[in-house]
Amino acid sequence: MISSICTVAAPLMLASLGALCTELSGALGIFIEGFMTLGAFFAWIIAIQTGSVFLGSGITALTAALCGWALARFVRFTGANPFIVGLALNLAAGGITDALSITWFGTKGVLRNSGISIPGPVSLPLVEDIPVLGVLLSGQLPFVYVAWVSSVIASLIISRSSLGLRLRAAGASPEAAQERGIRPDRYHAGAWAAATFLAALAGAALTFRVGVYAPGGVAGRGWIALAGVYLGFRRVGGTMLAALVFALAEYMGLGMQGWGGLPATALLGVPAALALVLYTLSCGIEKKGKSV
Repeated sequence: MISSICTVAAPLMLASLGALCTELSGALGIFIEGFMTLGAFFAWIIAIQTGSVFLGSGITALTAALCGWALARFVRFTGANPFIVGLALNLAAGGITDALSITWFGTKGVLRNSGISIPGPVSLPLVEDIPVLGVLLSGQLPFVYVAWVSSVIASLIISRSSLGLRLRAAGASPEAAQERGIRPDRYHAGAWAAATFLAALAGAALTFRVGVYAPGGVAGRGWIALAGVYLGFRRVGGTMLAALVFALAEYMGLGMQGWGGLPATALLGVPAALALVLYTLSCGIEKKGKSV
């Protein structure tokens, strides 16, 4: 059960980290859902062409990071509303993947394995020696390790480095940061690049976990990742804990499909419903804390 929850949580952890980066830079990463969709599709296509899951995921994530940086610069120079831009990208992502799938493969349905060697669970001796954490991560898929390592790196950068301090300053008060010689636009663009990189990796993790590319496979996880940022009170540790809670809800929803009498659509909506409930509770707790 623990192994399954960690596997389910990996894409949410990566996407939530990306959303946290943009939130700290002063903008909500609405585009996370769209880049997860694009990442899921293009990672699969490039993996088919190269025969490597690593190349498929890496090339897709790096390309997404470049697109995220360009998108941030576009918003900066045109003065466009970042919410509308992100929402437009989310809507366009489904159309782009469907159109390319029809053009290249003659279908916009499921794209099955075409000779890709998808890595199975691996064990890392050094990781397994870590108390408690080693037991949780023993024999996991590679993307699970990527998610946990990314969480540790993000925590160190955001909380323990001058780069993280400047990022938070640029998001909290751009004018004050600029007076101290910090360029908020650069940190804004860098945060968007990091967010799109992680979102594309999250989409790839979803695709290779299932072993096929399925349209609509992201299924709103990008929006849940956004909720996880606020449930975690804009901290790396809290955001990762929120991702694990949503993964538990998804795991339970999948497990209850065999009960019968419960509509599959209702069970698939369990994580989203939990996100709404927990978000409402967290807003109440935060508001109460400020009043005190």
